[in-house]
Order: sequence, then C-alpha cells, then structure tokens
Amino acid sequence: MDLNILWFILVTVLFIGFFFLEGFDYGVGILLPFLGQDDTERRVIINSIGPVWDGNEVWLITAGGAAFAAFPAWYATLFSGFYMALFLILLALIVRGVAFEFRSSDENPRWRSFWDWMIFGGSLVSALLWGVAVTNLLQGVPIDAQMEYVGSFWDLLSPYTLAGGLTTLLVFTLHGALFLTLKTEGAMVERARGAAVKIGMLAIPVALLLAVLTYLQTDLFTKTGAAIAFVGTALFLVLAWLLLRRGRYGWSFVSSGLTIVFFTVAMFWGLFPRVMVSNLNPEWSLTIYNASSSPYTLKIMTVVALVMVPIVLLYQGWTYWVFRRRVSTKHLHY
Repeated sequence: MDLNILWFILVTVLFIGFFFLEGFDYGVGILLPFLGQDDTERRVIINSIGPVWDGNEVWLITAGGAAFAAFPAWYATLFSGFYMALFLILLALIVRGVAFEFRSSDENPRWRSFWDWMIFGGSLVSALLWGVAVTNLLQGVPIDAQMEYVGSFWDLLSPYTLAGGLTTLLVFTLHGALFLTLKTEGAMVERARGAAVKIGMLAIPVALLLAVLTYLQTDLFTKTGAAIAFVGTALFLVLAWLLLRRGRYGWSFVSSGLTIVFFTVAMFWGLFPRVMVSNLNPEWSLTIYNASSSPYTLKIMTVVALVMVPIVLLYQGWTYWVFRRRVSTKHLHY
C-alpha cells in the first residue's frame, strides 16, 4: 500500500468519525423544538450533547486539514466548486454554535425560543447539505482538464443529490432520537422513541430510493466492496428500526451508527481511486495521484499523524467516558 492510498483511507476514517458523532449531534438539534415541551426539557436535550458537540466538530477540521495537506488539488477544486454549499454549511455551524452559548444568557422565553430554532435550523441545513455534497462527489460535477470546477451552484442540485441530502437528514435525525433514548430520563425517553419510530419509517424508503438512483446514475455498484457496503447500509438501517420497536435502544443506536459508517465507506469506496469525478470527461477526474502532495510531504504527514491521531482519540474517548451518564434536571449548564 502506498502513501496515497493510506491517506485516502485516513481521510475516509476521519469523515466516518465525523458523520457518526456529528450525526446524532445534528439529530438532537433537529428534534429540540419538537421533543422539549418546556424550557427545562429543552435544556435537558441540549445538555445531552452540550459537553461533546464542539469536540465532535474536531473530526471535520481534522478531515479538512488532512485533505488539504495530502490532496491539495482536491481541496482547491472542492472548495472553489462547492463554495456556496460549503459556505452555507459553515454559516449553519456558526449559527448553531452561537445559539448553544447564547441561549441561556437571558431568561426571556422569546429569546430562548429564538435560539432553539437557530439550533434546529443550523442542524437541519448541515445534515441536509452534507448528503448533497457527498453524493455530488460520486455522481460527478463539471471539472475541466485544468482540474477546475466550471459549473454553478445549481449544478450541484439534482434528484439524486437531493435524495442523498434527504437520506442523511433522516438518518442523522433517527441517530439523534436514539441517542436521546440513552441520555435522557422519564417521559423524554418514550417521546424520543416515538419520534425515532416515525423517522425510521420515512428513512427506510428514502434510503432505498437513493440506492436505486445510485445504481442508475453512478458506477458504485460496479465495485464489489462498495456494493456490499451499500447493501450493509440498508440492512443496518432496517435492523436499527426493528431493534427500536423491541425496546433495544443501545443496540438500535449501534445499528444506526453502523448505517452511517457503511454509507460513508460505500461512498468513498465508490469514488476510489478518484476523489472527484468529472462528468465532462472521465479522464479529467481528480484521483489520489494527480491531486496529491509530493511523496516527501506525505511521508512527513504520516509521521505526524502516527503521533497525533492516538492522542486525539484518547482525549475524545475520555470525554465521552466522563459524561457517560444520563442527563438529569439537577445540573443544567446550557
């Protein structure tokens, strides 16, 4: 295995971690105005992710940094071509982060309600647009021979990419509802369960629609490993819903997490060895070789990653261990 492949795998792993952790994060934010019936309940919901939401976003920063350093041409084309979409995601993340900090600085109900809806909006836009972005990478975008994106913002929207966005929105919301069944107490658990059952019933047919469109509009299913991973995505999504119906919340959460893991693996495996597909000419696609840094740069980065990645993993694991208990109404920070 050469360093180009190693760094493609590392970027994939970083996005898996980001989507898994930030997935339930977004889901909790989307459900906030609907499951919390009063201010105390909404504070409980926010506190379920309060100590970890900003740490989860470290995975995105690390993935972006790794892509920039290992595949600078990919990073340049991606950020120039997806400029508006990524700007909207960044704006949504900023609004969401500000809302977490500002919400409880004033006891006025209108003030708190306003920031609750900002958390909802920021979470919803982010969950939707990540699916649109990932499916665009696989479907292909207009890239010319100079590795430059020559389309517009509207070229990123198609029935296929919108189905991708709707799928990630529903799966992340399901993931968040299951997370709340594990982190809250009393009536909130039953309310989160009811929401998860309904969202799961919507997510399964939408995910199947995405699978059909993926078969028709991309070459993902020509790669055996990617096809198996995509089938695994559907199986774990159905399993999560069935386990939820039986009250097995912990295993259902694990299954919804594996749904996200297998979906991300399928998408990146479908791309490999490309990192962006050109729908103008397959020869103009960006790959892990024509978009990469020099071998010396990759070698230095590998040494740094071997030292830093375990430290980050240990720190985040310790954070989740410290805040592992269910959230009660006695110690609410947000």
